[in-house]
Amino acid sequence: MSPKPAAQLALLISLLALTSCHHEPPDTSGLIHVSLQTDWYPQPEHGGFYDALVKGYYKAEGLDVKILPGGPFASTAALVAAGKIQFAMDSSDHIMQGIANNDEPLVAIAATMQNDPQGIMVHAESPIHTWADIEGHTIAVRPGSTWWDFLVQRFHLKNVREVPLTYSVANFVRDPTYAQQCFLTSEPYFAQGAGTPARVLLNSDAGYAPYRVVETSRVYLNAHPDVVAKFTRATIRGWRDYMQDPAAANALIQKLNPAMNRDWARYSYEQLKKGNFVTGPDTSGAQIGHFDPARWTTMANQLNALHVLNKPIDPTTAYTTQFIP
Repeated sequence: MSPKPAAQLALLISLLALTSCHHEPPDTSGLIHVSLQTDWYPQPEHGGFYDALVKGYYKAEGLDVKILPGGPFASTAALVAAGKIQFAMDSSDHIMQGIANNDEPLVAIAATMQNDPQGIMVHAESPIHTWADIEGHTIAVRPGSTWWDFLVQRFHLKNVREVPLTYSVANFVRDPTYAQQCFLTSEPYFAQGAGTPARVLLNSDAGYAPYRVVETSRVYLNAHPDVVAKFTRATIRGWRDYMQDPAAANALIQKLNPAMNRDWARYSYEQLKKGNFVTGPDTSGAQIGHFDPARWTTMANQLNALHVLNKPIDPTTAYTTQFIP
């Protein structure tokens, strides 16, 4: 996630204007047109998609994929559920909540990250070293974050002052007692750049470990399984290539997102690689895209225990492995 929402929001608006208002000539390529909605502005956390795009892997599968930028107000699941777009980035916990609470016909078709880089950023000299240490402190989180509900319940946090996340590190830099929600791949870079070294407690290390996924709707999957197979195959190929050599995709990402300078892109990629977020422990890339059914079951049980599901859910209805090589 980016710490500069105003500039990034302006970028999003301009990008959407370019993609929405331009009248393109009739297509004669014979390619199948589909759209992918990302969860944020173009960044290395989307590298596999851009790698598949720039290297022609989608085109080789007969697809013309338009990648739409997200942002803090992007509603990816709702767009997919309504049939407005064919594919979107999401997470396994959000998908199960969408199915159980909103009857959204969502299904995850591949994992874009085996591990989640989301967590809590604290100052390097902070007395917070475990999640239980958060008790008595102030933390900035996005309202309604289920992972935060999990931490509060698991570590019996009763005296924590929650403030809304600003998507900036400004308050963090000013206040040595401040803690905030972050992505390991982003906010620590800006804190360090402002002369404020930071540490991150990853949510996954506390036991809350959703997959980052790409989703479609059950309706679209049933109607176009061939397209879903092509898209998944090209996407996984892109992610495998990206984790070996990010140069081509990062060049496109920086072109699409002027706020993403080369140093930030390098930092984000290095954190993705160092933490095995995309590959999991098998750094060969063989497990990219894969799901472990046990992790989906664990997540469903955690969501039920948090009482954030309006009805029980069979986790096997929230994902498919049929398109994963």
